[in-house]
Amino acid sequence: MTAPHPPGDNDDEPVRTEFKFSHVTTGRYLPTPGKAPGWPFAEIGHWKMDVDGSVDDWVRELRDWRREHLTRIGYDDANYRRPELQWAQRNFVHAQMMVEDRYFFDATTGKYTVDRYLDDLQQRFGGIDSVLIWFVYPNIGIDDRNKIDLAHDMPGGIEGLRGAVDDFHRRSVRVFLPTMPWDNGTRELGVSDWQAMAELVAATGADGINGDTYNGVPRAFFDACDALGHPVVLQPESTISAEEQLIWNVQSWGKKAPNEPVPPVAKFKWLEPRHMINYENRWGRNRNHDLQYIFFNGIGYNAWENIWGIWNQFTPRDAETLRRIATIERQFAPAMTSMDWRPYERTLQAGVFASRFPASGYTLWTVVNRNEHDIDGEQIRLPHREGARYFDVWNGVALEPRIEGAHAVVAFPMEGAGFGAVFAIEPGVAVDDLDAFLGGMRLLASTRLDSLSSQWRSLPQSIVDIAATRPAATVPEGMVAIPAATFDFVVGGVEIEGQSWEGNDVQYPWETSARRNHRHRIEIPAFHIDRTPVTNAQFKAFLDQSGWKPRDRHNFLHHWRNGAPLPGESNKPVVWVALEDARAYAAWAGKRLPHEWEWQYAAQGTDGRRYPWGNDADPSRMPATNRGRTLRVPDDVDAHPGGASPFGVLDLVGNVWQWTDEYVDEHTRAAVLRGGSSYLPQTSHWYFPQTHRLDQHGKYLLMSPSKDRSGCVGFRCVVDAT
Repeated sequence: MTAPHPPGDNDDEPVRTEFKFSHVTTGRYLPTPGKAPGWPFAEIGHWKMDVDGSVDDWVRELRDWRREHLTRIGYDDANYRRPELQWAQRNFVHAQMMVEDRYFFDATTGKYTVDRYLDDLQQRFGGIDSVLIWFVYPNIGIDDRNKIDLAHDMPGGIEGLRGAVDDFHRRSVRVFLPTMPWDNGTRELGVSDWQAMAELVAATGADGINGDTYNGVPRAFFDACDALGHPVVLQPESTISAEEQLIWNVQSWGKKAPNEPVPPVAKFKWLEPRHMINYENRWGRNRNHDLQYIFFNGIGYNAWENIWGIWNQFTPRDAETLRRIATIERQFAPAMTSMDWRPYERTLQAGVFASRFPASGYTLWTVVNRNEHDIDGEQIRLPHREGARYFDVWNGVALEPRIEGAHAVVAFPMEGAGFGAVFAIEPGVAVDDLDAFLGGMRLLASTRLDSLSSQWRSLPQSIVDIAATRPAATVPEGMVAIPAATFDFVVGGVEIEGQSWEGNDVQYPWETSARRNHRHRIEIPAFHIDRTPVTNAQFKAFLDQSGWKPRDRHNFLHHWRNGAPLPGESNKPVVWVALEDARAYAAWAGKRLPHEWEWQYAAQGTDGRRYPWGNDADPSRMPATNRGRTLRVPDDVDAHPGGASPFGVLDLVGNVWQWTDEYVDEHTRAAVLRGGSSYLPQTSHWYFPQTHRLDQHGKYLLMSPSKDRSGCVGFRCVVDAT
């Protein structure tokens, strides 16, 4: 079979030709039935909807369109019949997971904690079928490491990453790794993207490739993995733009389904019912429409909660809804990919919509209530055969239908904006584990969804304490005295995404939640600050005298050779040091890292200037911008005296970023970086943004020293003053 065969059509009403799908199916959703001409898509006109009056003609026309369209794209379903790829057809709950998530990796022990991560999801919404291990954006571009380099910098390297993949497999969870076409400004790979990704997935044992920003992942990735004997499921982030890519993209994400009174049909699910879509609405706070859409179409969900370090957790109601949907879809997985599925089965209640999913020996109907009010009573009229059995599987109970000749009319309750599901078994057919499944659903249904909270709340953060130093009565060598002052601390985060969400950026100790923009008047006691960032020579003295050896040594002083800086680089800022390394140096020197507001005050003074030297950008007062694909050696720390602050502090902006405070919430650690660097990779606006201005800061997600160390991040220290 080279294409899905058209479903049977038992309707005998005359065909009407008012629908012309060939002209209106360029997007990811199909136009819905029942709209009168001039349908306004607004708050008026709902009384004009006549779904029952047009739906059978609509479905008939839709079937004709599918037959024609599959011919037009030269469709071949061979990849959907490949046994090694068919797991995608049961991939109902997918999750994009940040490697920085503290449930996935424990920075204290230096160990991956896959079981903790999965146990949490199992408890909250019934677990996942696949995971996308995301190790790139938003940190990529802080230096010249490319996406493959960042995979190698994971704790334990590629072997450590493979171990994490194995842990997911042990829990029957499939694994995707990401690729992105826009990473062309960092270090060159030396091979094609598809060859590099094929080698990475083979080395780690991953099962699929997620194509970030791809409108269909190119076939080259599919073929490169096949050539290595490691076939993968491709999963483009965005809508497949060239429909023939459906042939080798056996899965995709779906986005932004229109929230109208009539739920839409997913175009690619209709073209190929075995094509798994994981619907994604990363910023959604109320996901009920999303969940009705996936249940109506028999597709999956991307349960993405850690969005670049911003935590957008499912509300209790949405989490419980997803659990129940996934439980039903997993139980009846063969039906969800039925070649004969039909949306818009006729229902008996206004505002209630159903889809039919027939399988061998049984049929499942998924039902959604688009009304805000509860609906009880007779809901749907089904074909009936003597001896058939009927169940309300959403509530886990048997149904006693009213028989009308060749039809069975079933009644069951649905909550406002709620869900239902009917299961009919043909005479003499047995279904494995049906009683246990019904018992489980009955237990879940004992709690009404509307009794659970739909209130969204941001996740609270706390700042990591920085212990005071022994106060110094005189200015230590190499430092500058900063007098006490009342300081207007005004700063904003430059995170690319997250808009002005509560929960974005960081939460200062005086704030009630994290947010992007901050303003606060602070009484800052006197302190002393290093005139320049710590140099290679100073850090070498620390190592020689302290014997410091980090537990995780990967990338530690990556730019040194044989335990020493290269000739001529002693007076350059030390880089490739983790936050832990910087803290160790500071403790050895009797100093500490600065709080961010101390760093900004020392750089800005009290007049609110945008740069250490004034309000206007002046490239002559800082290192030249590097727009190349590889890092260059930083300038000497005292090479730009014209860039001094009002207090005479040097090398504050444009050479290397500088560590300041760390913030922690339940799922993420992040450091505030100040001053920016000279490196500005080109080709994409998604690279880590620069912040040379003193009223801006960068938020750098933390995982482990091996990955956190960067060729563009150094530090300076402070000492408290008497």
